[in-house]
Amino acid sequence: MTEEVGKGLTITNSKPDVDSKLRLPVFYYLAGTENVDGKELFKLEMHRGGALTNTDLVTIDHHGITCWARVNLDGELIKFSPPQTMVAAPLEKGATWNFDGQAGDLKVHQQYDVIDEEDIEVPAGEFHAFHIRGEQSAPSRMTIDRWFAPGVGIVKDVTTMRANDGDLLQRVSLELAARPQIENRPEMKLNATSKRLSVSFAKDQFGQPTTTFSSDTPQIYVRWQGRRLRKGGKVKAVWIAENIGEDFPQDYKVDEASATVEGPNAHGAFTLARPEAGWAIGDYRVELYVDDVPVDAAKLKIVK
Repeated sequence: MTEEVGKGLTITNSKPDVDSKLRLPVFYYLAGTENVDGKELFKLEMHRGGALTNTDLVTIDHHGITCWARVNLDGELIKFSPPQTMVAAPLEKGATWNFDGQAGDLKVHQQYDVIDEEDIEVPAGEFHAFHIRGEQSAPSRMTIDRWFAPGVGIVKDVTTMRANDGDLLQRVSLELAARPQIENRPEMKLNATSKRLSVSFAKDQFGQPTTTFSSDTPQIYVRWQGRRLRKGGKVKAVWIAENIGEDFPQDYKVDEASATVEGPNAHGAFTLARPEAGWAIGDYRVELYVDDVPVDAAKLKIVK
C-alpha cells in the first residue's frame, strides 16, 4: 500500500519515506464465515502494517461481490442498507450501478461505471482486467479506481480524496503483490494503547492475578474489562493449548465462551473447570475477540 497526502498535510502516527509517501504491507485474508441477521457471510479481513484494520462481510454469487456489513478498527459492526455492490456481475464495458443508502448512521451515495477493459501490470504480474471507476458524492468527495481481473479478483485499487477546490487531500494505492494462495492468518501486533479489552487470570473471581497454575487448580478465571465497547456486542474468549505434549497438536483449541456487552465499560469473567484427569501441563493462551474481531491475547502456564 502507498499513501500520500496533499501539500501542507501530514500522515499521523506513521513514518513516511523520503518522498513523503507511506508504504506498508497489506494482506487480505479470508477468515471463514459469520452469520449476520440469519445470513452466512464471508469474512474478508484487511491487515495493514501488522494490524487488523477492518473486516468486510460479503457474499459472492451470480450478482457479483456484495458487502452487507463491515467491522471497523474499533470492532464496531456497521451494516449497509441496502447491501453495497462492490463488483457487479456480469462485468462488461459500459456496465453501471450505484449505492444510494446507509452505512450505519451515514448516508452514502456512490456511482460506479465500467469504463474500460484493459491489460494492467502490477507486481504480481500482468492481468486482463475491467477498469471500474466509482465517484462518491456523500458523505465526502472520493474517486475509486478499481481493476478487477476475473478469476483473480481486484488487482489494483486507487482511492483519491480531494478538497472542493480540487487540491489533493489523500491518495491510497493498492497493487496485488502476489497471486492469491492458501496461507496462515497474518500475525497481528497488539497495540496496548488502543486495547479495548484488558484481561487477567486468577484462581477465583476476585483473587490475585497470576499466569501460573497447578494442574489440580479447580477452576481458572479469565477476567476481562472493556473500554469503548458497543452495547449489545459480543466478547468472546478462545482457550488455546499452545504446547501440551505429543498427544495434542500445537495451537489446539480447548474451548470458547462468549458474553453479551451491557455497556461501553462492561466487564466479566469466563471460567474453565479442571478436566477429570487434571490440567495437561504446558503452555496456553486465551484469545479475546470483540464482535469476532481479535483484540488481545494473553498467555498462561500449567505446572505440576
